[in-house]
Amino acid sequence: MEKIRKAMEKHGVPGRDLYELPTSKKRFPDKCHYRIEISGVERPSTLEALIDEMDKRNVPVHRLISMVMGATLLSDDEMERFARMAKDAKLEVIVTPGPRTLWDLGGQIRTPEGAVSGIRFRGSDNLAYVIADIKRAMEFGFRGFLVVDEGLLWLLTEMRKAGDIPKDVVFKVSIFAGHANPAGAKVLEMLGADTFNPVADLPLPMLAALRKAVDMPIDVHVYLFDSFGGFNRIWETPEITRITAPCYYKIEPGASVGSLYKPWVSPDLLAFMAREKVKTAEMIISLIEKNYPEAKLSKIGAGDLAIPR
Repeated sequence: MEKIRKAMEKHGVPGRDLYELPTSKKRFPDKCHYRIEISGVERPSTLEALIDEMDKRNVPVHRLISMVMGATLLSDDEMERFARMAKDAKLEVIVTPGPRTLWDLGGQIRTPEGAVSGIRFRGSDNLAYVIADIKRAMEFGFRGFLVVDEGLLWLLTEMRKAGDIPKDVVFKVSIFAGHANPAGAKVLEMLGADTFNPVADLPLPMLAALRKAVDMPIDVHVYLFDSFGGFNRIWETPEITRITAPCYYKIEPGASVGSLYKPWVSPDLLAFMAREKVKTAEMIISLIEKNYPEAKLSKIGAGDLAIPR
């Protein structure tokens, strides 16, 4: 085992989970430790409620995971209004493109055993469809996109290098990609990921091993859907900040993705949930300030954020 561990470490992968929980020396470009990410900001009305609650509570939010139901389902005027509001509020928006495996005609992913094969795009046509939806969002000024498929990530990165996609566009890898170890994190970074969301149930030594392997921000779920386990890690956030910086804290409570992020879900419910998520962010920031006061929280509108243009 010792020989195997040393061989792994030659390639930048920790040979074991880091039970000693070393303090991360890595930071965001603004030298800060952590930021706040709120998911499920589905419509302009949801964003409006979130911004209002941010102002009321004086809570900075840095990134939104938006249009999880699919950007295709927002009209042009909704896309434009969303982009303008986010730009004015200095919020990074990570758009979820509409076309994806669960929109496809193929049925394997919808079977119990087929589901474990992963959410990957079937064929070149579906790659073209999702890239078209991403390009549509770019036309309204959006600059951040959620990616599940590593093949799509590679292709988008190559298009960014070639100038087919603007250089300032960023790609976040979703929790649905299922990555959970340092080798997988390195693969994503090599393929051009700017930030990634590992599976949500990794204990602190595993998170520390991820941080040692990669430099990109790690997006940590601290409040998660019941369908994913229904746990929250709010009390761990001071220690997660210490070992995992730079990190985003991702807040996503609810019954399930399928029950909340659909076009027929009440806008009032989405607005209520957005306000609750801002309140949760306030709790997280308070806990970190009390228990790890050395940690610095980024200001709203930090220079490296993919704010709509």
